[in-house]
Amino acid sequence: MSFELLRVKEIATGEPIRSPRDVADFVCKNMEEEALVDRECFWILHLNARNQVIEKELTAIGCVNACLVRPADVMRKAVINGTVAIIAVHNHPSGNAEPSQEDHQITYRLKNSCEILGVQLLDSIVIAAAGKVQSIMR
Repeated sequence: MSFELLRVKEIATGEPIRSPRDVADFVCKNMEEEALVDRECFWILHLNARNQVIEKELTAIGCVNACLVRPADVMRKAVINGTVAIIAVHNHPSGNAEPSQEDHQITYRLKNSCEILGVQLLDSIVIAAAGKVQSIMR
């Protein structure tokens, strides 16, 4: 029997994410299927010191028009991974990528949580079908 206390997995591949355009390109290339999910889901992209994605983590699954996200659940893995920065991504099953008031509220709460722990929130993104991507922070 094997028991593992802590496992930090770095699967970084590809170019670093250095701009909002890089974020949109990464999401469009790597999260097409996630945009089509039939209920709201919330992912965190964990980045290393070179701004490369080291892990894509599904942190919450909701219903057709809502998803409960706890900043503590987001930050737990960031601390374990030694994450330098994160990008929050969630889908809108409606096909409309326009951020809601609730989207703005969770982004604000995540930004505050990140600041306390010294992790940078690079962006918070809404994705929808047909390659629609909208930043909540811009």
